[in-house]
Amino acid sequence: MIETKCSLVEVTDAPLFHEKYVEFSGDEGAGAISTFIGVTRDNFNGKRVVRLEYEAYSPMAEKKLAELCEQMFSKWDLLRIAIGHRTGRVAVKEPSVVIVVSSAHRNESLEAVHWAIDELKATVPIWKKEMYSDGEVWKENAESRQLILQCSGSSRNSEKVTK
Repeated sequence: MIETKCSLVEVTDAPLFHEKYVEFSGDEGAGAISTFIGVTRDNFNGKRVVRLEYEAYSPMAEKKLAELCEQMFSKWDLLRIAIGHRTGRVAVKEPSVVIVVSSAHRNESLEAVHWAIDELKATVPIWKKEMYSDGEVWKENAESRQLILQCSGSSRNSEKVTK
């Protein structure tokens, strides 16, 4: 976990409870606290999802999340930011990621939350495996996909299905 006066980021194998992140993000000057909670759904492209499994090198992932917070503070007038991401097994309906941002006005926090989840998925070294009733698929983030393409010189599909 990396905690500063105005931001908290963590990558953990423990369940995520959004209340913790909302409490951290509270501020007397906040007129808005915006949240994003990404949960495991039970289907993807017509397949039944049983659970997700995440892997990460936590110190590197937390460092990258802290960098995202710095970028958010430079782009918007924000008060506090808290981001938590799970590793390990995440059952259907359980949160995989929680992003909470406070600001004086809603537009800043809403835009920042939207930007943060997109950037997290594109740049933070956290890998997801979707476990189906009939197989599994590793999902690569955009950064991993770009490295693979650079190393291989090809444009292969970013999903690998195993049974």
